[in-house]
Amino acid sequence: MDLRALVVDDEQLARDELCFQLEQLGGVEIAGQAGNGVEAIDAIERLRPDVVFLDIQMPGLSGFEVARRVVALGLSTHIVFVTAFDQYALEAFEVNAVDYLLKPVEPARLEQALQRARRRIDAKAPLNEHIEKIVKLVGDRQQWRGQVAVKVGERFLLVQTDDMIYASLNGDTISIVTGQVSGTSNYRTLDELQARLDPDVFWRVHRSHLVNINKIKEIVPWFSRNYILRMKDGKGTEIPVSRSQTKRLREYLKL
Repeated sequence: MDLRALVVDDEQLARDELCFQLEQLGGVEIAGQAGNGVEAIDAIERLRPDVVFLDIQMPGLSGFEVARRVVALGLSTHIVFVTAFDQYALEAFEVNAVDYLLKPVEPARLEQALQRARRRIDAKAPLNEHIEKIVKLVGDRQQWRGQVAVKVGERFLLVQTDDMIYASLNGDTISIVTGQVSGTSNYRTLDELQARLDPDVFWRVHRSHLVNINKIKEIVPWFSRNYILRMKDGKGTEIPVSRSQTKRLREYLKL
């Protein structure tokens, strides 16, 4: 019997590549795809897949937040986490029943993950306990960086992450703004910066913008039921909210 799989990743190319590999291996029915955590939860509840290939670093809800929701809902869905650079988690994954895949995904490693999922399903192994353990373990081990380096002129200043108001990507440069400092970051991508920040505080509200939700001054309705955020940076800087993140913002703030 084919495994019904859901593939979750915020990058369409990554989803397409993983779906292609699964189809090449055979014995898998692609039940659907999701591009963020909110879509993932909806798809899991609606499609009830046997296994979810779940990206960890996504805008909005992270893979860990989705896993916590699966536990809370008591859904019979096995989760295989997918990670690009979360090396801190690999050891934890290896000693727990929940599997992981490291990007770029190797076909042999993917086949091994499928075999593990099939064995657990055949054995009717309780999975909520496994998911809960690994989410807690990784959450306990994960140390969100208390400081980040911001380049101002020729100097690097260390700022507390709680003081960050927002970070924006302009071309190949990431700018970071706090109440006192404005400069650039040496991180190559917003994904890398976001991975070092508390996901409950810093939201990727747009592909090019990461904001501290505690530093939002005003939420302004915009076209097509979207929003613009005015930040507490002394300038009232306006940051757009992407369509995919508007739903999460409404749910969080009860708009």
